[in-house]
Amino acid sequence: MFLGEKNMRKIIITGNDLTLENLVAVCRQNAPVGLSEDAKERILACRKVVDDLVEEGRVVYGITTGFGKFSDVIVSQDECRQLQKNLIVTHAVGAGDPFPRDVARGIMLLRVNNMAKGYSGCRLETVETLIAMLNRGVTPVIPQKGSLGASGDLCPLAHMVLPMIGLGEAEFNGFRMAGSHAMLQAGIPTIELTSKEGLALINGTQAMTSVGALTLYDSIQILKTADIAAAMSFEANRGVIDALDPRLHEVRPHNGQIETAEILRRMLEGSKNVTRQGEIRVQDGYSLRCAPIVHGATRDAVRYVKKRVETELNSVTDNPIIFPDTKEGISGGNFHGQPMALAFDFLGIALAELADISERRIERLVNPTIGGFPAFLVEKGGLNSGFMIVQYSAAALVSENKVLAHPASVDSIPSSANQEDHVSMGTIAARKARDIMRHVRRVLAMELMCGCQAVDLLKNLGYGPDYMGPGTKAAYDVIREVCDKLVEDRPLYDDINRCESVITNETLIERVEDVIGKIGYL
Repeated sequence: MFLGEKNMRKIIITGNDLTLENLVAVCRQNAPVGLSEDAKERILACRKVVDDLVEEGRVVYGITTGFGKFSDVIVSQDECRQLQKNLIVTHAVGAGDPFPRDVARGIMLLRVNNMAKGYSGCRLETVETLIAMLNRGVTPVIPQKGSLGASGDLCPLAHMVLPMIGLGEAEFNGFRMAGSHAMLQAGIPTIELTSKEGLALINGTQAMTSVGALTLYDSIQILKTADIAAAMSFEANRGVIDALDPRLHEVRPHNGQIETAEILRRMLEGSKNVTRQGEIRVQDGYSLRCAPIVHGATRDAVRYVKKRVETELNSVTDNPIIFPDTKEGISGGNFHGQPMALAFDFLGIALAELADISERRIERLVNPTIGGFPAFLVEKGGLNSGFMIVQYSAAALVSENKVLAHPASVDSIPSSANQEDHVSMGTIAARKARDIMRHVRRVLAMELMCGCQAVDLLKNLGYGPDYMGPGTKAAYDVIREVCDKLVEDRPLYDDINRCESVITNETLIERVEDVIGKIGYL
């Protein structure tokens, strides 16, 4: 029975205090989910208002009317159930590969949290059906493409709903199958939607927010990794440590810059590989000397995005929104994804710069005219190509990131016969940020691998691993556990994969933090 990892703490959904860490626990660690008693009461109270509106025949968008351009078409009480089912089946027209399992679970969790606030008008049993799917491991198959990001993520969320009503597809116990079959195997009854429920389930920003929030979590780890990689390159290049002097950064007091310089100093403290101004050179190239400024700017950008995401995780993004205290259903635009679209475009741009500067540090290591190492970091060059094409691959990923970093949020296409005449494209922005993040992680794995190789080559000059700072030595040891020094050419893609894996599973960060303490301030 799928009830989360053994001894995993249950996440209680209140609608008001879902955190990024809660989201990751449910999406990736299968933490079980429950609904607070207060949330249940709010859901029931809001549902009563919807029932009363239908009974009174009041004209309220999406409850007693059609949708979008059909908002002026009145729907009878007898047709309410058919209206809601029609909404789901006609809106489930997604394209492309399905979202990964963690993203799909995030979409479900965020929709539950939205409805738990008590403004959506769905029935309690409908919310509890989604919770049962999360707890028993029924994951809807949700295509990644097809959302305009307003009116919310209609298309992907409709695919989320299909298995709930016995349609569509879902993954269960590792197999993709008909949604009805997955629900049957998991012992979860399917439901029949009634007034407002279809709209309550699909009108919101949960697809873009799930993709973007999980990308944000990974980006925080990427930031830490970028600082580790830069410190490794400082060691390898015998970098001028004066560039990290706190006085430099205090007179330009951007928080991210100050924090990054401090992290680099702690990792390099006591290193005998790094140098002082004038010992072997007066100053380093920008990719080393300006690392605190560039990484720090990304750190500040990520901090901004985190605040926006934390707000959105606990926001109401329905239309109409039901206010139980006044018994009103008011139409607005809370489904519009622009706050997230801008944030995720910003995140993608900020992340791309980490790979950009990392690739330049790789070039400094593999280019003998800059770093002074044997060409491409291999001692028998000519016969061996060493890390030559590693830099090519990094350059290709950096260049692709430049294309992906073009903002999606500046685009808009009218829809629904021009009733919905401005949309956010926020889901595209989130997906692009995720792709950029993955590329950055790969480039940083390459830099770490090249940095360790260069540090090993420093032995020829009487320096090397034994002279490293505490943080960089911990990182070196982790990389060397999965990737040996390159003496003769071998397929390097698997080395890169293994280096990337210790970033993804956070082994690298954990080992460094065990030695020098926390290296992130987010």
